[in-house]
Amino acid sequence: MTTSSCVVVGAGISGLLAARELTAAGWRVVVLDKGRRVGGRMATRRVGDGTFDHGAQFFTVRGERFQRLVSGWLEGGVVEEWSHGFADAEGEHNEDGHPRYRGAKGMNSVPRYLACGLDVRAGERVAEVKLRDEIWEARTEAGSRVAGAALLLTAPVPQSLAVLDDVLPEEAGRRLREMSYSPCLTLMVLLDGPTGVPEPGGVQIKGEPLDWIGDNQRKGVSRSPAITIHAGPEWSRANFDADEAQLTASLLAFAGEQLRTDLPSRVVETSLARWRYSWVTRPHPEPCLVARDDPPLLFAGDAFGSSKVEGAALSGLAAADHLLGGP
Repeated sequence: MTTSSCVVVGAGISGLLAARELTAAGWRVVVLDKGRRVGGRMATRRVGDGTFDHGAQFFTVRGERFQRLVSGWLEGGVVEEWSHGFADAEGEHNEDGHPRYRGAKGMNSVPRYLACGLDVRAGERVAEVKLRDEIWEARTEAGSRVAGAALLLTAPVPQSLAVLDDVLPEEAGRRLREMSYSPCLTLMVLLDGPTGVPEPGGVQIKGEPLDWIGDNQRKGVSRSPAITIHAGPEWSRANFDADEAQLTASLLAFAGEQLRTDLPSRVVETSLARWRYSWVTRPHPEPCLVARDDPPLLFAGDAFGSSKVEGAALSGLAAADHLLGGP
């Protein structure tokens, strides 16, 4: 087993960027993810004739390091600028001069691009991780076993904690269990005509029971009228396990009231997604957490450092920096 090897659990932007950095430095890296596709919450799905971004809707850029990445993605046609603000709860478009970016063919365009050339094994849910003779071994539910000298966990923290055996130092475990998330119920709705979502195709409500309504056709990722409805965190928590038909009816009614249109009469098809770990409510202050150095055990993701897509990206890069001996 080479000392320059790493198992990465989670093929979101954190895990993929870390894997790319390590691979570029000559490491042997395997990325495992339970989903059928890479990307985590940078997710794009087809429902009927519609294409929906149903997780993260856009991203912004604040720092220089992420700006360099995004500039390359823009040049390569991976992402495009969408807008400089969205409509508010009253339907007023608020321009603030700060660019919002989207994936060129949906938000999943970014992770699909980052996964190119990497050893990514989708559909491999990790069941447990053990430390054997100072080597990390991940066993998947399908029976695969992948080993590495270093282990990087980038899935939501409760999912990462669930697969560890008794190898987590007490202090690291305490810090990780202090972190928390809120859920998000998401409804994808294919319509028979214009959605009523104002320019530029997004309504940022930031409240309850709805947080967001996005028009994927106006956004430029769907051929057909297709809206994404995100419930707010409190409503999502209170109703997370409710019946899908009940949730669908409620979210359609809320969105119809917001858009001042009779949505239920115009529905062609719907699909519900339940994001259990969506908003980070109590993050770890540093961009990654080093639980052990020998052999290396690290945690990263959008719950470390700053949040959102940029925070997740920088978290993965910080984990790679640590493994490579950087600052």
